[in-house]
This record gives sequence, C-alpha cells and structure tokens, in this order.
Amino acid sequence: MSAKFGLMNYNNARKHLSISIPSSSEVMMSPHIKSVEELRVLGINLSSFNTATQFCICTAGVFLFYLIYGYLQELIFSVEGFKPFGWYLTLVQFGFYSLFGLVELQLTQDKRRRIPGKTYMIIAFLTVGTMGLSNTSLGYLNYPTQVIFKCCKLIPVMIGGVFIQGNLTPLFSSGKRYNLADVSAALCMSLGLIWFTLADSKVAPNFNATGVLLISLALCADAAIGNVQEKAMKLHNGSNSEMVLYSYSIGFGYILTGLLGAGGLGPAVAFCSQHPVTTYGYAFFFSLTGYFGISFVLALIKLFGALVAVTVTTGRKAMTIVLSFMFFSKPFTFQYLWGGLLVLLGIFLNVYSKNKDKMKLPSLADLRNMFLTGKKVRLLSQNV
Repeated sequence: MSAKFGLMNYNNARKHLSISIPSSSEVMMSPHIKSVEELRVLGINLSSFNTATQFCICTAGVFLFYLIYGYLQELIFSVEGFKPFGWYLTLVQFGFYSLFGLVELQLTQDKRRRIPGKTYMIIAFLTVGTMGLSNTSLGYLNYPTQVIFKCCKLIPVMIGGVFIQGNLTPLFSSGKRYNLADVSAALCMSLGLIWFTLADSKVAPNFNATGVLLISLALCADAAIGNVQEKAMKLHNGSNSEMVLYSYSIGFGYILTGLLGAGGLGPAVAFCSQHPVTTYGYAFFFSLTGYFGISFVLALIKLFGALVAVTVTTGRKAMTIVLSFMFFSKPFTFQYLWGGLLVLLGIFLNVYSKNKDKMKLPSLADLRNMFLTGKKVRLLSQNV
C-alpha cells in the first residue's frame, strides 16, 4: 500500500511540475521586467523611429544643449572671484539635476526604481568625481587646457569596457568588442582635439600641478562611468529620469557632506549671495541645459553603447572650442584647422565602424589587402 500511495503522490506531483525557459530578452533584464518599454527623452518617443533617426535626434540634442552648457560653464568661471568655488557650483548643479529628474519621473507612468541602490551609490560616486573634479579644475587651468585632458577619455572608455563589462577577449580577435576602426577613431579624435587646443594653451599656458591632478582624476572617473551606466541600464532596463534622479541626488549628499566637513560651504554661499544673478542665475540655465544634454547622452548609451556616446560628446567638444573662440576672444592659427580635420576623420571612422556590417562595407583589413593587391598588380605590369 505504501508503494501505491507513493505512486499516487508522484502522479499528483507530475500534474503541477512545469519548466519554463526565459526568452533571450528576459535573461538580460531584471526578474520583474518582462518587456522592453518605449524609450522617451524630453517627451520624444525614440522607440517609434528607426536607428538612423534615433542617432540623429540624440546627437542633435547632445550638440545643442551641451554647446550652451559649455558656453555657460566658461562664462560662470569668468566671474571675478568665483574660481575657488567649483565644488559649490557642482553642488548647486546636482541639486537642480535631482529636482529636474524628480519632476520628469513624476510625469511618467512607471515610477519604480529598477536599478539597485548599491549600483547607484557607485554611479553617484563616479559622477561626483567626473563633474566635481572637472568643475574645480577650471579654478587652476584655462578652459582649452581642461579640454586637452578631457578629450583623451575615448581610449580609457574602451579599456574600461573590456574590464567593467566583462569583455576580456582581445580587441582584435573574432570575439572583439572594439575593432581596428574603433581604435583608429579614438586615436584620431583624441589627437585631433589635442592638436586643436594646443594652440590656445601655447598662447596662454597656465598649467598648474593641482589642476592637472584634478582633471586627470576626473578623466579616470569619466572613463568608468559610461560603461557602468551602460551595463546597469541594459541589465535592469532603467529609465533615463530614474538614472538622473537617484545618481545625482545621492551625489548631492556626497558633495554636501564633503563641503560641510571641509568648511567650504559658508564662503561659497556668502560669495554667491553677493552676486545672485551671475552665480545662481547662470547656474540654473547651466544646470537646465546640462540636464537636457545628459538625457540625450543616456539615451545614446542605452541605444548605441558607451563608445558611440563618448565619440559624439568628444566631437561636441571641438564645436565648443569654436564657440569659445567666437564669444571669448582668442587668436586663430591653422593648427585649429588641422586638429578639426583629425576630429572629423575620427567621427567618420566611428560611423563607418558601426555601419559597415549593415551596409556591407569592406573592413579596414579588406581595404588594406585591396590596396596591397592593387600595388602588386601595378608593379607586375611595370615589370612586364
């Protein structure tokens, strides 16, 4: 009878036993997310456009808002006596970002926090390092010198992508993440921007060891943050407004704690209270354009990856330098032209790398082989 009872239990258990295999899209997302939702940036539903249109909209948004952002950043630090208060500007900027993110998140239907809090603490720390150290470095370096260092983040982003996102295969192997065209684009854009801005640094060389250290640390944090954001947003399907709200609100707490501990909050508040329009007024529009810009940058990261996003923002820096010459008088030399051509070459190589498979274009290795083959044919014809 015990055997019969055991057989009955076994048969009953079989009725309730089921195995479900998740789809590939579910594997890449958090357990409570079953579908990829539409991606909206400032009310624009990017999911309704094709890939090329999405890229154009995001790139246009980055250029428009960050060009204004760069102009306002240089304008704020041109206010006499403001240079020592870079960290306080970052605090105000993070406060506005948190407020803007909260408002945008309230306008969305889904208000859940999908990315873990520990991840946001890491992202907030890197964001504080990137923006705080970068703003503070302007108190020790001139604007073009700062850009010389910031433009070099393309290569650290690629190296960070190999380690942070677990892509440990060689760059040029069959399982590569970044190919030869990507590396060439990074080198061309970095060298082009360095050449482009060296002319101004020669005219007004204002190097300071403290400033160099600050912008170098900001560069390291900037190289890591794009890959961490990309991995978190793809894994948990977090929204742009969620990312901005939590990362910048946590970063606001970090900076406020640091300023209170260092005693730097009182002097900054006293100075800005004496010049409210040129400090808080500029800082509001500086933060507003930066918030709109970061929304499009996060969309680029989510849709196309960290390398594409950094390539676009690096190209934007070249245009920022042009506007800097237009609105803040600087001499012109042809070194700017040659550097700008190198940047354009880097942008072309990156676009080529991302579209060569879709458009069935030959790789750089194929072009090299075609060139060598043609050269050999010409040599043989001459010998004959």
